[in-house]
Amino acid sequence: MTTTGKTMRLKRVIDPAGVSVICALDHGMTSPTFLEPLADIEARARETVAGGANVIMMSKGMIRVAAPAFSPTTSLALLLSASANPDSDRPEIVQIAEVEEALVLGADAVVLFTALGGETEPGMIDILSAVSRECAALGMPFIAEAEFPTTYATVEALKQQYGFEYLRRNVRLCAELGADIVKTNWPGDPESFGKLVEATNGIPVVLAGGSRLEDRELLWRMQVAVEAGAIGCSVGRNIFMHASPEAITRALSRVIRERWSADKAHDALAEELTK
Repeated sequence: MTTTGKTMRLKRVIDPAGVSVICALDHGMTSPTFLEPLADIEARARETVAGGANVIMMSKGMIRVAAPAFSPTTSLALLLSASANPDSDRPEIVQIAEVEEALVLGADAVVLFTALGGETEPGMIDILSAVSRECAALGMPFIAEAEFPTTYATVEALKQQYGFEYLRRNVRLCAELGADIVKTNWPGDPESFGKLVEATNGIPVVLAGGSRLEDRELLWRMQVAVEAGAIGCSVGRNIFMHASPEAITRALSRVIRERWSADKAHDALAEELTK
C-alpha cells in the first residue's frame, strides 16, 4: 500500500515528461533576513504556477495561505526544517515538522535540508535517516537538499570554503540514506555538476537556483544541468525576487521541459519583459 502511495505522489512531483520544476517559497524558514517579495506568498505561488512550476515548496504555516493559488495538478513539497542562527557561517538545522503532518496537509513530498561537517553532523545524519525511514513507512517521497551549509553566499565563496568534495559527499550520503530526489548546488562548472549526478547512482537530481543571478547565467546553468542528467530545478530567490516571477519560471520551464537553449529562452524572456 505505501509503495503505491509513494508511486502516485512521485507522478505529481516528477511530471509525465520526467521533469520537476520546483519553486521554493520556503525562505522564511531559512533566510537570515526577511525577503520582501514573500510578504504576499499567495501571489508568488500563483505567478510561478502560471509560469509552469509543477511543485511548490513551502512551510506548513504558509500552505493555508497559498493553497488557493495551486492548480489541481500542482504538487506541494513540505519543508521539514529551519535554520537556527541562519546568519552564521554554519547554521544549525532544526526539524520543525513531521512526515505525518505532510500527509494531513496533502503534500506530495517532504523536503529536508542537510548540513554536514562540524559538531552537528551526527545529529543531522540521525534526522536524515529518521525522516527517510518515516517516509518509506508512510509512502511519502523524500527530497533531500544536499547543499553547502549556508546557501546565502556566492558559489565561488562557498566552493572555496567547503570544496567540491563537500557537495559530492553530501549528495552521495543523501542517496545512500534513501532520498527519492536529491537537490544540490551548482558546483561551478558543468563537468563537476555531472560528477554530482553520477554520485547519486541514478537517484534523480535537481539543481538549486542559489543566490541571485543574472537571468542568462541562471538559464545556462539549468541547460547544462539537464544535459548532464538533472531532471529539473528547485529555484527560490531567482524566481520570487525577479521582476516577473511568472516570466522567469516560464523561461526555466522552456529550458528544462522543452529543451530550449538558454539563449533562446533568454531572448523570449527579454521580449516578454519589454511588453
